[in-house]
Amino acid sequence: MDSEEAALDGAPDGAGPSTPAEAPELDGFEELLEYLRRTRGFDFRGYKRASLTRRVQRRMQTVAVTSCADYIDYLEVRPDEFPQLFNAILINVTAFFRDGAAWEALSAQLRAITAARRSSEGIRLWCAGCASGEEAYTLAMVAAEIMGVEAAARRVKIYATDVDEEALAHARLATYTARAVEGLNASVLEKYFTRAGQLYVFHKDLRRTVIFGRHDLVQDAPISRVDALTCRNTLMYFNAETQTKIVEKLHFALAPDGVLFLGKAEMLLTHTDLFTPIDLKLRLFAPARRDSRTRERMLALQARSMPALPAPAADAALTRVAFEALPTAAVVLDSDSRVALVNARAAALFVLRPEDLGRPFHDLELSYRPAELRTCIDKARAEQRPVVLKGVERVVGSEKAYFDIEVSPLTLDDAGVGVQLAFSDVTTVHRLQEELHRAQAELEAAQEELQSASEELETTNEELQSTVEELETTNEELQSTNEELETMNEELQSTNEELQTMNEELRQRGDELNQVNGFFGAILASLRVGVAVLDEQLLVKAWNGKMEDLWGMRADEVDGKNFLNLDIGVPLAELHPSIRAALASPREEGARGDEERTLDCTNRRGKPVRCRVTVSPMRATSNRGALVLFEEVGGA
Repeated sequence: MDSEEAALDGAPDGAGPSTPAEAPELDGFEELLEYLRRTRGFDFRGYKRASLTRRVQRRMQTVAVTSCADYIDYLEVRPDEFPQLFNAILINVTAFFRDGAAWEALSAQLRAITAARRSSEGIRLWCAGCASGEEAYTLAMVAAEIMGVEAAARRVKIYATDVDEEALAHARLATYTARAVEGLNASVLEKYFTRAGQLYVFHKDLRRTVIFGRHDLVQDAPISRVDALTCRNTLMYFNAETQTKIVEKLHFALAPDGVLFLGKAEMLLTHTDLFTPIDLKLRLFAPARRDSRTRERMLALQARSMPALPAPAADAALTRVAFEALPTAAVVLDSDSRVALVNARAAALFVLRPEDLGRPFHDLELSYRPAELRTCIDKARAEQRPVVLKGVERVVGSEKAYFDIEVSPLTLDDAGVGVQLAFSDVTTVHRLQEELHRAQAELEAAQEELQSASEELETTNEELQSTVEELETTNEELQSTNEELETMNEELQSTNEELQTMNEELRQRGDELNQVNGFFGAILASLRVGVAVLDEQLLVKAWNGKMEDLWGMRADEVDGKNFLNLDIGVPLAELHPSIRAALASPREEGARGDEERTLDCTNRRGKPVRCRVTVSPMRATSNRGALVLFEEVGGA
């Protein structure tokens, strides 16, 4: 397992429904977003504001909060609200083989990439915004269809990332309901899933190819050297500026022959310099030829951030000579931010004296001039990577000089021992650039003079260009509207799934209630004595068949009526004190309160009968009530 695997295995961003029209801004909304970023590490500032506002408002209405300030207070005292809020913002709508034709096209691209590799080479895939894991496991099934299950389990690594920890926890289980797999045909279901009761468990060997981890597309560095990258219906949740940053990261992540697979609402219309379409309709893109110097610079930065091996004591002099021979001015600080080493170039450049060795760095003018370096030092130590400042200006007398400053952490045996500040003089380069700009300006002026003879042609060209720009703007507006509509569709789909789940639970509870009612109805019907159940207002709640047989009134005729007002041939007024006593008695099980008496009554046939009447309180229940039992003991 490489470092990326180790980081991920231990460990798709969105906005909500919105119409294309902008939602009204909430007072204090920026403070709420900053609070979420500071306390929970979720930075939602790059999300589309209209849809984000709408989702937060929905959650605030659920908890009966009207202002963002009050909602921040609510979150502070009710931390269990955070998962509910994030679930409302991060809509996880996904499915196995969603948009089947697009997956077939991606499969063809992966087949070509696999054919171009040696059988011993690994294939790296990245599913960004994986939600509950369906698309990550779809990638695993596609790879297995191309090279076989055994080869896929050995060669393929799929990095599945999302910002939603709850969704990732579900994805790691690799267990899905019948509804989640209903779109798969029977052969795929049988080949890649195992039935476990009402659930389906994904193929054990292929599950090991998928490494799940939390990753924020906005803030975190991309996974590198990826052969295929799926990021479906994720970009549409971000505003244009954030989309641009994410697309640059996706471009860097892909291998030169890799393929990017987006959702049907995403087209990369504003990033044609980074990607070229393979199939625009199916949203498959290839990375445009990248600047190799960019990758070399990033690799060089990584190499410089590697911890250096300590030099033997015998080579201390050689180390000192090498430090003095550095082509840049260099200052080394120890772990307490005191000046430890200064080479001759730095001493001359910043007027540092021998007595400055051992002084706290913040006491030196160099700490804040020509640039504020204390913050950079803290950042380099905290992130354990170099921090670079470009083109920092320094004025000495009437002369201006320009420096590139690199702040690099120094480590030994994985422990920080200090920081090196390197000052590269780029004044000459800066001046050459200024001269180059001047020369370019002169060249442009000459070109304008040469083109003065073709003003009419240029005017026509500008008009055509303006028309093209208007069409592009219209196209981008349509694309933005399409993304908003797709976002609303996904939220409605998610809401519909929740309602279906609630409906199923209610149906099950209704069935259980019907069974209980039937059970108790059967009990009442089986009793050989008449039973009437009264509530606290003496209204009839139950009336069994024996009561109908005795007094000639059906259950639907007496339901909800006052028991003492019924005309059933019983001197009910004599029972009033007993019923009131039963209602007032303690409800605990074992408490006394039953009263029994014998009454002369007239049954439904007009025949005099004697009945033993027992009045009992309802016990072990939160509702007060009384049971009235009639047992015929003979004629009057």
